[in-house]
Amino acid sequence: MSPNYMRSFSEGCLRPPTVIGQFHTLFFGSVRMFFLGVLGFAVYGNEALHFSCDPDKREVNLFCYNQFRPITPQVFWALQLVIVLVPGAFFHLYAACKSIKQEDILKKSFYAGFYMFSVFLRIILEAVAFWLQIQLFGFKVNAIYMCDVGALEKKFNITRCMVPEHLEKTIFLIAMYTFTVITVVLCIAEIFEISCRRLGILKSQ
Repeated sequence: MSPNYMRSFSEGCLRPPTVIGQFHTLFFGSVRMFFLGVLGFAVYGNEALHFSCDPDKREVNLFCYNQFRPITPQVFWALQLVIVLVPGAFFHLYAACKSIKQEDILKKSFYAGFYMFSVFLRIILEAVAFWLQIQLFGFKVNAIYMCDVGALEKKFNITRCMVPEHLEKTIFLIAMYTFTVITVVLCIAEIFEISCRRLGILKSQ
């Protein structure tokens, strides 16, 4: 791909054709990614090391931690961010290959419809991620996790495990839910903006 295509692609990703889309990019790229990258590591970075069960043995701790965390929150949220970016990136790659200027996207029905479809996909992906997060992590992290260690052939099938910094993790969970809701609201507002521009209610940029 030529440098011009790459330049058009990067400009499209950083400066979408709608005002709300540009705000979404700013929110997504700065606040959400910063929150996950910096604070997420601080909250979850050493969780596995401080997760302890009774009896406090390495094999029990590892077994119960894998049961407690089928997937680590940082990995889940990183995958969520990447997957949600795919529809928009695909559209802007298409626009770059077709040499479509950002200011012309909303002027033609096909391009506007294609872009709106990518926004719909973002909403669907965010909704699926929201549901999966509920299934995996719930809304609250308890201080005690009851682990089933029957597979280890222990005398007691259920053992108590201490979850470190459970309050911080609960706050972080609620924040990530909130970010997902804000992103969905922005996507819905962007679709509304596109519709208004197509109907002539709002003037084009």
